[in-house]
Amino acid sequence: MMLYSECVVCAEWRSEILKHHTHPAGTVNWGNCRPQLWSQDHWELAKAYMPRGQTGEKGSDKCDASALLNLLNYCDHFSYIDQERVRKVIHCRNELMHSCGMQVGDEWMRRYKACLERLLQLLTNVPEVAAANQQIHKTLTAEWSVCVSGVDQVDMSGEDRLEIDCMSQWEIEAGSISQWEVELLRERLQEVQFNADAQEFGEMQSLREFLLANPDLGEQLSPELLEITSLGRKRKREEQSEPVQD
Repeated sequence: MMLYSECVVCAEWRSEILKHHTHPAGTVNWGNCRPQLWSQDHWELAKAYMPRGQTGEKGSDKCDASALLNLLNYCDHFSYIDQERVRKVIHCRNELMHSCGMQVGDEWMRRYKACLERLLQLLTNVPEVAAANQQIHKTLTAEWSVCVSGVDQVDMSGEDRLEIDCMSQWEIEAGSISQWEVELLRERLQEVQFNADAQEFGEMQSLREFLLANPDLGEQLSPELLEITSLGRKRKREEQSEPVQD
């Protein structure tokens, strides 16, 4: 999207944003920004370095991982951070986000964990990073166990009771993993909604089928599911209305 404005001040701000963009010849999503706020709100500047769909976001705590990683990658204000570490995290994230089933192996988990830890080592001066690091470590190292609810613990041996207690602990951690899965799916759904090409449309339909086949996730992501269903119908109507070429 190009930014057209007769405002001289906005034009100056635009030039300044591009001056600090590590890839100014690429796509700059001006639609994320409210130019009238560039002189007052630094976050409106930051959104120029992010993917589409950030228009309504008003702070780092409201942005998804993709937005923050792109900000680190495309704004030279963060040139003090080893960009290779940023790009490796982006690469791992994209491998997961472009997998419709959201399925990864143990090797991917180990690689992703290592990439995240190496990046976070460079951000230890940020107070929020310490708390986030603990949460990330807990999520990526949690055991994936199947728990059977409602098991009668009467007449159980101490060893069996200890096993059930341990399973309860993993059940709690599994809840954290489930929430992580929901957030990742929500992030990917928001991305594909803003891309109209055939490949992304096909992935959007695959994600819809995945959610329909998993009602628990579909219920938590019902607004996104309704949106992609509506977009799918709109796309089909457009295809049906296109004139047939001889």
